[in-house]
Amino acid sequence: MSYGYGQQGGYGYGQQQAHPGHPAPGIDQNWLSGIFQSVDKDRSGHISAVELQQALGNGTWTPFNPETVRLMIGMFDRDNSGSINFQEFTSLWKYVTDWQNTFRSFDRDNSGSIDKNELKTALTSFGYRLSEQFFDILIRKFDRQGRGTVAFDDFVQCAVVLQTLTSSFRAFDTDQDGWIQISYEQFLTLVFSLRS
Repeated sequence: MSYGYGQQGGYGYGQQQAHPGHPAPGIDQNWLSGIFQSVDKDRSGHISAVELQQALGNGTWTPFNPETVRLMIGMFDRDNSGSINFQEFTSLWKYVTDWQNTFRSFDRDNSGSIDKNELKTALTSFGYRLSEQFFDILIRKFDRQGRGTVAFDDFVQCAVVLQTLTSSFRAFDTDQDGWIQISYEQFLTLVFSLRS
């Protein structure tokens, strides 16, 4: 993990440690192949976002967040086919497993979701220094169930979005002081390029 930086008294930003990984030697390839084949209904050798959503669970008996699934397809779809093959699925599975372990370590009460304080602890440990008001915004944005907590899949989405936005911000923060100055068109370009 690396830690954020900023002016004294300001809010810094961190760099996420989790990145698309490579298959871990400890993952049972036969077991993963069984999961892959069970959701690859058309036997195409690729699974779509809908099929991937069926393979993933968020621990709350609700479907995995479709936006999180879309983000992960985008991260692991190396051939830009809009779906993932078994090799890409293996990397994605390791990524999700790593995030589950991270999530569990911050879900101190083992509730299956994290509250604002647990989210703050998690993001602070990743190097983000953000205001209380911003954590309120994150809870409102990523609390799909309206309970003041964030489920696992929404936590992954939150972390990935923060990582993506931070990387984009850093591209403009050439002197690394936590401040940028961009034109309106640069801002629009930045926002629209993040949605691709």
